[in-house]
Amino acid sequence: MDKKKITLETTSDGSHTLFVPGLNEHYHSVNGALQESELVFIHNGLHYMPVCTKEINLLEVGFGTGLNALLTVLEAKKQRRKINYIAIEPEPVDPELVEKLNYPERIGGTEAAGYFRKLHEAGWVYPSFLSDYFIISKIHAKLEEISLKDEQFHLVYFDAFGPDVQPELWTVQVFEQLFRCMKSGGVLVTYSCKGTVKRALLSAGFTIEKLPGPAGKREVLRAVKLTG
Repeated sequence: MDKKKITLETTSDGSHTLFVPGLNEHYHSVNGALQESELVFIHNGLHYMPVCTKEINLLEVGFGTGLNALLTVLEAKKQRRKINYIAIEPEPVDPELVEKLNYPERIGGTEAAGYFRKLHEAGWVYPSFLSDYFIISKIHAKLEEISLKDEQFHLVYFDAFGPDVQPELWTVQVFEQLFRCMKSGGVLVTYSCKGTVKRALLSAGFTIEKLPGPAGKREVLRAVKLTG
């Protein structure tokens, strides 16, 4: 991916996304980057976690712009619930582009700006403690290159580039890998509702649920690991 050609665009809700001409793909929905992340990952994922789960191990596949992580660190403080956040990203966004992203401005407050900066400044080797409720560990690698512990995660944000662009990440084998590393009752949320994605998740052992999508998208998916 040619990072020099990645461009900044403003989506319908005023928040930014990045466009990769070589892939003809955006990092977030052009119909509203912020509202997409809030619905797909926070509302459908984090808010779905039982209140009794006071500490959440969360895996994000595709750290990208850091928008999902920013919304999550703010929500962790709001809920006073500890989140151990592991983010996988093989191709980090150029720092010069990160500086231009307007997510803190759109969310509001100096707190969001501070967290956004710290998320991107966090190293790729050791965990970074952003608050009493949020620890992030960033992994600079491809998902298929790393080994994850069995039954480790309560929640997975699956936010890779779409299945038409990165079909190798939307396979039965990848979802089986994620199924194994998730706890019983664990939840995976993603924006894609393609037939191939649904079939791959079902083949991997998940129970899936179609949910109303954000602007410009009819449906999104939530997958649950039900065992026993």
